[in-house]
Amino acid sequence: MVMRDGTGTPLRLLPWTTADGRPCYLSAEDPGSRLSRMADELEAELLGSATYVLAAAKPLLDEPGTGKRELRFTGVRLAEALGDALRIAESRGARLAQE
Repeated sequence: MVMRDGTGTPLRLLPWTTADGRPCYLSAEDPGSRLSRMADELEAELLGSATYVLAAAKPLLDEPGTGKRELRFTGVRLAEALGDALRIAESRGARLAQE
């Protein structure tokens, strides 16, 4: 579902949340705005981080001697990366639907 402002302008889901975990949105009128560019840059960083986490997790998960603490840490990082990637996919998917 695409969120809209009072004038019907679509809102962009941003890759960050409020302090209490609620989603943040930006008016999508100017995709080249400073805040839009900042969101684009953060999305790229988050996806790069997810790539790194996945690459580091694979050999760790393949190792039979990996301890519980390491597995838990890896699982938490993978869950964070997946959450970020899903939020980015939702945001980008909503913007594609507008085109």
